[in-house]
Amino acid sequence: MVDLQGLHKRLEHKIKPAINDVLEKGQFINGPEVQTFAINLAKFCGVSHVIPCANGTDALQIALMALDLQPGDEVIIPVHTYVATAEVIALLRLTPVFVDVCASTFNIDVTKLQVCISEKTKVIVPVHLYGQCADMETILNIAKKNNLFVIEDTAQAIGAEYTFSNGTKKKAGTMGDIGCTSFFPSKNLGCMGDGGAIMTNSDVLANKINMIANHGQSKKYQHDLVGCNSRLDTLQAAILKVKLLELEDCNQRRKTAAAYYSQKLKKIEGIETPIESSFSSHVYHQYTIKIANGWRDVIKNQLADYGIPTMIYYPIPLHHQKAYSHHALGKYPVTESLSNQVLSLPMHTEMNSEIQDYILNTLIKSINLVKR
Repeated sequence: MVDLQGLHKRLEHKIKPAINDVLEKGQFINGPEVQTFAINLAKFCGVSHVIPCANGTDALQIALMALDLQPGDEVIIPVHTYVATAEVIALLRLTPVFVDVCASTFNIDVTKLQVCISEKTKVIVPVHLYGQCADMETILNIAKKNNLFVIEDTAQAIGAEYTFSNGTKKKAGTMGDIGCTSFFPSKNLGCMGDGGAIMTNSDVLANKINMIANHGQSKKYQHDLVGCNSRLDTLQAAILKVKLLELEDCNQRRKTAAAYYSQKLKKIEGIETPIESSFSSHVYHQYTIKIANGWRDVIKNQLADYGIPTMIYYPIPLHHQKAYSHHALGKYPVTESLSNQVLSLPMHTEMNSEIQDYILNTLIKSINLVKR
């Protein structure tokens, strides 16, 4: 699914010196590379503050902790997302409120937001799924109207760009009150272990987030808030500092591979290729197709027989997960359908036409077989 070895081989002449420099300095926790990376990422995204942390899940949890929410407060999230989005809400004794998604873009259906807002609603968490932004202009307008916070989950869309109706462009994660991202190795900007970051344009929130991520400290041994211990290792920061310089190129490689897939698959009966929205670029963390007629699982198994890995993101919707099923307040027909149709094909920066042709030819052959 992801050729991390190939990516490392291409970049190792830059990464190894960065690692060796950290080893020689011996500052493995909160070394200078951490702050340098944070500054560089803030410049890349066009945001005032970036606070690195241990992983993307911590980023979401710390973001929620910074908003002074109370047990029972409601947080709206798409029901078609990874469990971490709901997990941190439940851990903080908040209430996740599920909203169905759009069949075209897979992102939260903004037409269903207003009816889900109650007196207890405090936050909307749009997830920029698979690599393109949710409809942030509408979400921000609804949030402003209802005095709600917005936390963007941009773990899959770092570098994606949103265009507002007035022509203004902003990067994923920089439009809401807080943005959260993950540097899991397979992400578009991935380290060689776990890592994450929180971003905001608010000086007040940035100061609070910094404190929460460091045991609630305002200064050493002075704990003004209940916090946690969530740090990005210096080694990972050094690696990410190198990879950040390659991110635009890496995202373009993914876009090129996605365009090749779509060109070859656009006329294949039973397959729907990804739809790019008019307001967001797509950085293709995943290349996710929809397979109709109940053929998805058969196709997946046939591709596996030919050594082609695929993934289903996500096979069991949140409202069917035992830990979260009691939060289901209605029906989610689009998510139900997607869980039976979506299939993500291999997508990474080292794709070439030879690899893709093998995948495509095998996929088309499998489709033709199941039609018989």
